[in-house]
Amino acid sequence: MEDDVHLSLPPRPTRRSPSFRSARRAVSRLPKFPAVIAVIAMLATVLTFGQTASAAEVLLSRGKPATASSSEDSTLGPAKAVDGKSTTRWASTEGAGAQWLSVDLGSDVSISRVKLTWEAAYAKAYRIEVSPDGASWTKVYNTSAGDGGTDDVGALSTHGRHVRVYATTRGTEYGYSLWEFEVFGAGGPDTTAPTTPTALRVTGTTPTGVSLGWTASTDNVGVTGYDVLRDGVPVGTSAGTSYTDTGLTTGVGYTYTVRARDAAGNLSAPSAAVVGTPQAGGSSFTVVAAGDISDPGCTSSQECGAEQTARRVEAINPDEVITLGDNQYDTGSLSDYRKYYDTTWGRFKAKTRPAPGNHEADDNPSEAGYKAYFGDRATPNGTTWYSWDRGGWHFIALDTEQSMSTNSAQIQWLKADLAKNSQGCVAAYWHRPLYSSGPQADKVSQTAWQVLYDAHTDLILNGHDHLYERYAPQNPKAKADPAGIRELLVGTGGADPYDFESPQPNSEKRVTGSPAVLKLTLSADSYSGQLVRYDGKQLDSFGPVGCH
Repeated sequence: MEDDVHLSLPPRPTRRSPSFRSARRAVSRLPKFPAVIAVIAMLATVLTFGQTASAAEVLLSRGKPATASSSEDSTLGPAKAVDGKSTTRWASTEGAGAQWLSVDLGSDVSISRVKLTWEAAYAKAYRIEVSPDGASWTKVYNTSAGDGGTDDVGALSTHGRHVRVYATTRGTEYGYSLWEFEVFGAGGPDTTAPTTPTALRVTGTTPTGVSLGWTASTDNVGVTGYDVLRDGVPVGTSAGTSYTDTGLTTGVGYTYTVRARDAAGNLSAPSAAVVGTPQAGGSSFTVVAAGDISDPGCTSSQECGAEQTARRVEAINPDEVITLGDNQYDTGSLSDYRKYYDTTWGRFKAKTRPAPGNHEADDNPSEAGYKAYFGDRATPNGTTWYSWDRGGWHFIALDTEQSMSTNSAQIQWLKADLAKNSQGCVAAYWHRPLYSSGPQADKVSQTAWQVLYDAHTDLILNGHDHLYERYAPQNPKAKADPAGIRELLVGTGGADPYDFESPQPNSEKRVTGSPAVLKLTLSADSYSGQLVRYDGKQLDSFGPVGCH
């Protein structure tokens, strides 16, 4: 039987905090001449002013709940580092690797400075992080040259509810230990309200409902949601910029306002009011969709594809217009958008819900021209993927030029957006099709298809191939499925047409050769559609089809 081996570490050295003793000795040796005294008095004034200015900061962490990755023993717990006492401390397990100490400030607040007073067991490398929820962390400072003593990290200009020091390299053979962990904020708790929501509007009605949309508010920390008020009384909340109020009486006018709120509970002023009236005849609406639209040189004065389809859109006069990417060739620059697209399909800009394509991104990775031209209509929530509601339908615009991998921000947003949806019918649209009998099928949207299929989506609209194709409902593996999604490929907005190559499974209708647009007539529980050529001839027709 082997003997137990006990290792004992040498006693910890004591470490004194830095002082100004040597500076005081140097000053005491100065001659007592009036000029010198005057200079010293001026310096004292400046130093006093600096102390007064810094005193405007608020110590936020004193006595707040603290947690740590480990503690050496029960007398050296994390609360000891935020108790304001210079004789008590937190210490991690001795000899540990990476360790952390975190404090919960109680709400999302502005943070200007963090002060760390190390015991002998200090961190040579560490970082300071902030978090709104104690789970997702953002680094605001890091160093690999720590030497113990007191570290006063200023000019952070950040915010968060949780703050932690995350130590990764020990400066001694012991663990990590802090006498005090102090977090300061220039303004204390967040008391700034979000800006007032603007452009509140009625986007649709049903016999018993009113759909609303508005422009997003801004906030110094972040808007967390919106309250919807009917006749001055809160009736619902929304995390986005749309809401549908139901259970109403046909023909009665209701007055709506919206206000924004932030994580600290601050409320904006209510928006300007609008009146919404549920209408018996307002249960259906029309949408026109197409992609691959405007070539350089094509303006309203020419008989070209974009102008031909623009005139057809005018004749239909839809409630909404959807673009399916490659709206402007070849690079989607702002100058080309203004010269060509704006003179044709730009006539419908105020009711267009766009999506970008590869020609918006090929030579312009940030899609800057597309964003600049469409403004808030391209990025209503700050990203090129977004959603909107109308008449019982939930519409989702995605961007196939940005990552659509399983863990991408876009797919995570899509899952959360669908989880919140309360509309009965769902349609999604983007540029590159998963299925096409033409030359340009693309698997980039495979994950999005699966997420949408799981959420019982009804329609997917795409462009990219310059042709029209209607599919029967199918699942993400191209198997016919009555509960699946119907894909409509509408790359016929005006660019030169492509030819079909090999028909794909479940392809029901294929048309190419002429500029055309898709007209959808949508109700709260069904849809029907027609492919309409630029001269008004109907090239395809389907529905009505009930929503899932």
